[in-house]
Amino acid sequence: MTTAVLVRGISGPTLRRALPLVIAGALVLTAIAYPVTSGGARDAVSWTIVALGSALSVVHAALSRGGRVGAALLLVVTGTAVGFEAVGLATGFPYGRYEYSSALGPTLLGVPFLVPLAWLMMAWPSWVLADRLTRQVRAGPRDVARVGTAAAVFAAWDVLLDPQLVQAGYWTWSHPSPGLPGIPTVPLTNLVGWLLAGVVLMTLIQVLVSRLSVPDAPRIGDAAPLLALGWMTLGGALAHLGWLDLPGSAAWGAVLAVPVLVTLLVQHRRSG
Repeated sequence: MTTAVLVRGISGPTLRRALPLVIAGALVLTAIAYPVTSGGARDAVSWTIVALGSALSVVHAALSRGGRVGAALLLVVTGTAVGFEAVGLATGFPYGRYEYSSALGPTLLGVPFLVPLAWLMMAWPSWVLADRLTRQVRAGPRDVARVGTAAAVFAAWDVLLDPQLVQAGYWTWSHPSPGLPGIPTVPLTNLVGWLLAGVVLMTLIQVLVSRLSVPDAPRIGDAAPLLALGWMTLGGALAHLGWLDLPGSAAWGAVLAVPVLVTLLVQHRRSG
């Protein structure tokens, strides 16, 4: 009896900490396969990455802030994504004119099911990183700083991701110019649109986390979503440079990551 209680007491928290890391590890291993595959195999890798990334976001949010946060995150992010993407497809606002290929599968309001899951994969790690980056901001403006930082991280992630998926043929832009230097296939309007969508989405996430978080939820750490975000950006930049012939987006990935890494290093040294 005592042994059973002890085992449950140890295994419960251990499993809660381990599960997000297991999912993140599977995500990293799957992402490594992307640049060395092609055709249908690459499509399968892309779908698996998104499935694992979205699952990681929901699982980590639920385990670290409570089940209601995980459920609300799923509904809020996917609903916001479908709304923005459907308007974007119909009007060209706020991203510019684009269209999806049939390779992404079934759609809702013209939006492939995989797209809102990709938003979910990106949104929670972006918010978690922003929460860490803004911890030393005074309590008053901290929420605003967190939302702005999360929106910037969210948009910066797409700077790296969009050229890769345009190259894969998942969507095309009607007017890709002008774009960022070195990225001729994606217009600047897309970056503006992602920043706008990011501000809206991160404000909603901020509200749901502040209102629905369980005060005594177990602290399982943020290593898993930060690992996923770090690998998908820095590992993605390496893949762009070495395998995908996308040197421009590789350079932007490295440049955008440097201030984040420096800030995290300074925070770590100060806390130490």
